[in-house]
Amino acid sequence: MTETRSYKIPDLACSDCAMRIQAQVGVLAGVRACEVDPSTGSLTLRLETADFDLTPVSRIVRETGHELVIERLRPQQPQGNAFTVFFGFLFSRTETLLMTIAGGLALLGLLLSLIRVPSQASAAIFALAILTGGIPIFRHALTEVLRVHMLGINTLMVIAVIGAMLIGEWSEAAIVVVLFALGEALESYATERARGALESLLDLAPPTALLLQPDGTTTTRRVEALGIGERVLVRPGDRVAVDGLVRAGRSAVDQAAITGESIPVDKAVGDEVFAGTVNTFGALEVEVTRLAADTTLSRMVTLVQEAQSRQAPVQRFVDRFARVYTPVVTVLAVLLAALPPLFFEQPFWGDTGWLVRALQLLVIACPCALVISTPVSVVSALTHAARQGVLIKGGATLETLSRVAIFAFDKTGTLTEGKPVTTDILNVCEDNGRVHNGLQLAAAVESQSSHPLAQALVSAAQAQALTLLPAHDVTILEGQGVTGMVNGECVTVASHPYFDARVPHSPAVCRAAEDLAAAGRTVMLVCHDEQICSVFAVADTPRAASSEALAALKVLGGVRTVMLTGDGAAVAQTIARSVGVDEVRAGLLPEGKVAAVRELQRASDNGSATAVAFVGDGINDAPALAQADVGIAMGGAGSHQALEVADVVLMGDDLRQLPFIVHLSRRVRQTVRANIIFALAVKASVFGLALAGAGSLWLAIVADVGASLAVILNGMRLRHIKG
Repeated sequence: MTETRSYKIPDLACSDCAMRIQAQVGVLAGVRACEVDPSTGSLTLRLETADFDLTPVSRIVRETGHELVIERLRPQQPQGNAFTVFFGFLFSRTETLLMTIAGGLALLGLLLSLIRVPSQASAAIFALAILTGGIPIFRHALTEVLRVHMLGINTLMVIAVIGAMLIGEWSEAAIVVVLFALGEALESYATERARGALESLLDLAPPTALLLQPDGTTTTRRVEALGIGERVLVRPGDRVAVDGLVRAGRSAVDQAAITGESIPVDKAVGDEVFAGTVNTFGALEVEVTRLAADTTLSRMVTLVQEAQSRQAPVQRFVDRFARVYTPVVTVLAVLLAALPPLFFEQPFWGDTGWLVRALQLLVIACPCALVISTPVSVVSALTHAARQGVLIKGGATLETLSRVAIFAFDKTGTLTEGKPVTTDILNVCEDNGRVHNGLQLAAAVESQSSHPLAQALVSAAQAQALTLLPAHDVTILEGQGVTGMVNGECVTVASHPYFDARVPHSPAVCRAAEDLAAAGRTVMLVCHDEQICSVFAVADTPRAASSEALAALKVLGGVRTVMLTGDGAAVAQTIARSVGVDEVRAGLLPEGKVAAVRELQRASDNGSATAVAFVGDGINDAPALAQADVGIAMGGAGSHQALEVADVVLMGDDLRQLPFIVHLSRRVRQTVRANIIFALAVKASVFGLALAGAGSLWLAIVADVGASLAVILNGMRLRHIKG
């Protein structure tokens, strides 16, 4: 029986380091499998025994210049502007500190060269810079060759630096060391910033809460020590520390951190509040419903961290390409150095010799920009979406989302509010002997039913301040209505077909009921002692944001919308017209929705060139969500089930976030492609210069570091796309 454990390597960002750790830990006794993800800084072990000793794992991680964190620690985000934060980062770690010192020594050596001091003095300074900045690089290269048996980036750099020193190019060797170390530092810094932007969400939830005592006093308690059912006080201006239900008080709560809503939401007794949100004007007494580790905020962060480790297909392709590309280019470099001098009498040594050109090719072979081109874009996008109240579960989902051409929507609770309301009340009573209020009679018997249509009539009666009369002997009429005794009279509320079959009524009542049904409403009639007195129309109203969201999707281009519902065609068509859906498929059972999604997938070029997304409530629509290429669940903030079942979760229950995530996913696809093309173009250009004898080692490393920095900055721009 295997056991899975996960640990953090907080400052891990280098894919080469991750591969070395994974290879060494994977062969340890007791380890069935090891996975190290530089995107999230996580190490996951599948162990064959529960008493596994972590000491050798910690040693292997430490040899790469990192530390294995056994306990889950909340990261402390550095404060200040980007300039001061970056310099703080440079001086916070041994490797970056050595790189900074080496950079200063290299600049000193260049200055000495300019003022024409003896070359031996400047060479000594450059040698000291190489030794200082190259210690981590040399150590990692030895690990790659001796323990992992692989040809990695560090090995290529060591060969290039040693070659440069052999031909007397001390300045270029020092610049290669410094710029390569700087490139690694920039990659690590960018990854940590993207990762930290998500983890900083955890800081929104305060570590302590005011626990209410039985006598009404409060004591400060750490949130980890709070149990379900205990009550806490949330004062005006405080951040809510727990997930819970309001038991006393009234206020408005800013939920932007969880749902992305820009306007505070009114909260009263019975309403749910979430850890990390901000109470505005009124004190609230909140009953704890989830432990600290299970709050919606914690689940959000955990799910996105897991999503960051799920590579997009293009990222997996780039990683495989880089593993082949590096050794292939190394072989080419060896051939480039040897063949022209051996067979074509070309110079081996010298500034334009083929050894120098081969060394330049080795530096160009460094795949840093290529490898970082995808993950930095994906991590930035996933983090940005989470901060807007949308959870996207992985780079693969993000990539598929960019290809969605058909959005299929459930109706009830997705395009509509999911709460039927009474829209029409027609008085048709012909009994002039007594005054009857049909709505009051209907509410009396319907108050004993939990059916949504019954509750709609009761709510309408309460809105008119009608007294709720007592009802007796209430009976359900085989799913067609309800009957009971009210004030000594038999009162029946049922569908029009029920009355057509059992209770005589005038053609005018029939026409009124049929007109309402044709308008897409659910029609009910009420009678007292077989005298029909009122006709009611009940409808599920569209969400206010539905038409706006669907219109925005169409503006993006290449998107068709379909509504899948179990309701009748008339009701479905009415809702479809009001929100702007392109196509309606009505009368579908849950398995019918799955079949409809499958049919849409077959129609969209067999699901290869385009994709189908299904948007539902995350619970009742689970089969259709699973069948779709992208399952999108509504209302994740109130439902942990929705967080689990879907590929994308709209925490704020707001369809207007759909155009945002489609736009974001398409931008990610464009950015990744641009980054890959740019990285390869830079390498091809510098390679061409090297072959022509017009290149240099410093130009090769500047091009590589510059390309890495460019793709990092381009990927991080995704954090600023408007939601």
